Amino acid sequence: MSDGSARRGRAALAWALYLMPLPVLAAALFVGPSSQVRAGHVWQWLWSAAAGAGLSPDVNEFLVRSVTLNIRLPRALLTFLVGGALGASGAAMQSVFRNPLVSPYILGLSAAAAFGAALALATGWLPVQLAAFAFGLLAVGMSYFLARSGRSVSVVALVLSGIIVSGFFTALLTIVQFVADPFKLQTIVQWTMGNLHTANWDKVASSGPLILAGAAGMFLFRWRMNVLAMGDEETRAVGLNPEREKLNILVPATLAASAAVAAGGVIGLVGLVIPHMVRMMLGPDNSRSIPACFTFGGAFLLIVDTCSRAAASFEIPIGIFTTLIGSPFFIYLLKKSRIGWNL
Repeated sequence: MSDGSARRGRAALAWALYLMPLPVLAAALFVGPSSQVRAGHVWQWLWSAAAGAGLSPDVNEFLVRSVTLNIRLPRALLTFLVGGALGASGAAMQSVFRNPLVSPYILGLSAAAAFGAALALATGWLPVQLAAFAFGLLAVGMSYFLARSGRSVSVVALVLSGIIVSGFFTALLTIVQFVADPFKLQTIVQWTMGNLHTANWDKVASSGPLILAGAAGMFLFRWRMNVLAMGDEETRAVGLNPEREKLNILVPATLAASAAVAAGGVIGLVGLVIPHMVRMMLGPDNSRSIPACFTFGGAFLLIVDTCSRAAASFEIPIGIFTTLIGSPFFIYLLKKSRIGWNL
């Protein structure tokens, strides 16, 4: 295949990934565990609203409208936003750290957000979403400033500080779980495995703008990620400050990932798996892979959530499914990459 044909094929595939969320979002409105609101009922209601056709006697218009607009639609939108944020921030983090085995949680974000949510659930002092978001940002800020030496921040120091901060907040989370009321403990544990079943329009309104703002920041700096991924010396050679560029990418990536975790709980391996899937299809160019990671990550998580809702009559935390799907892929990457860092 010629270079021109390969480029055209990747461009077409990129557009397919960009548009993929549209049919997936539409399909999510028709699927759910309720036997009283089936796909045929939703289709009849939509056709009735659009064309003025009548409904069959077995269709409860009020119930179908309420379930579709107030339960399924906000859940589908929030799931898409959470998956997109994790996918795009994972790709951005991998560019900053120049390592394919990095996820958005490497700087302690997930452990700190889980601690914040657990503290809010156990005490009721703060809204859960606000506490998780604030502690997620705090953890990344702590990791960055612990790793900073003078005006430079090395990748290895960032990783080590992330391990320290993550361990610290994990210990605090364990303390909260140990002293929490048994009834609240169940809610805390469920939150740490994914919390999309509590999706509503309030969560979409509060987390959506933050996720989109972070995604916009990553989109604006996607060209700089290509340079930064080559190394600090190469970044300086083209007239850019690598430390400033790292911060410019970490801030929007952290904003999007923190808002996603605050809204949907800790959902594992999406930020690791999605960037690799996209790069396998589109190549390493971040100008295409960053927006594709957002759209494909959202579509992927929405497909997993929709299938889990259709397969069971009760809620199973989505983090269980993403970990089961992502773990074999992670093992494959680990065996294939064999990445080593020079300390």
